Amino acid sequence: MAQTAPMTSTKEWISVHEASALIGVSAATLRRWSDAGDIRTFTTPGGHRRFSRSAILGLLPATRRQRPNLGRLGETPEHMIRVYRRHLADTCFGVPWLGALEDAELTPFREQGRLISKLLIDVIDAATPEAHVMAIEQATEVAAEFGRMAACCQVGARQTVEAFLIFRLPFLRELASVARRRGLDTGEATELLDTATEAIDLLISALMAGHESAQAEPASVAVTAE
Repeated sequence: MAQTAPMTSTKEWISVHEASALIGVSAATLRRWSDAGDIRTFTTPGGHRRFSRSAILGLLPATRRQRPNLGRLGETPEHMIRVYRRHLADTCFGVPWLGALEDAELTPFREQGRLISKLLIDVIDAATPEAHVMAIEQATEVAAEFGRMAACCQVGARQTVEAFLIFRLPFLRELASVARRRGLDTGEATELLDTATEAIDLLISALMAGHESAQAEPASVAVTAE
C-alpha cells in the first residue's frame, strides 16, 4: 500500500522502471503488487511511485522461481521464429507500403522483424537483471534501425508505427497460445504478456527515435553545405 514519503535516503527509493530492470519483472506487475500492499512504496509530490530497493531485491529469489520462462516451457526461440515467419508474409499485405515493396527491398524489413522477435524472447527468458537490460538495449537498437530504414523509404512516422504494431500481433498471439498450451495460470500468463508488451512499448519509442534521426540527417547536411 502506498505511504507518505519516508525520511530516509533517496538512494534507497527507485522508480518503477528501475525496479523492473533490477529484477526483470514487468512494471505492471510491480504496480499491482504495490496496489495490493504486497511491497513497500510511496508516492512523490509529483505523483510518481517509488519502490524500496531492498524490498525489491528481497523479492528476487521468489520472483525467479515464479516467472514464466519459454525455454523451461519447452518453447524454443527457433519454434517461435518459425511461427512468426509463417504469419509475417500475410502481415505484410496488411501494410500498403510494405506490400508495394519489391522482394529485395522487403527482405531487410523481414530480417529486422525476425531479429526483434528473437530479442524479445531473450528479454522474456533473461536469467539475470543484467541480461534483461542487455536484451532490451539490443532490441531497441534494432527497432531504431527499422525506423531509420522506413524513413529512408519515404514512409511517414504514423505509417511506420502502424506497421510495427501489426508486426507485434503474431508474436503476442503466439505467447498467448503458449500460455494456453502449457497450462499457465492467470498470473503467470499475465506476467508473460506484460513483460513482452512493455518491451514492445520501449521498442516503439526507439522506432520513432530512429525515424526522427533519419529525417533530421538531410537537414543537418544542408546546413553544413551552406
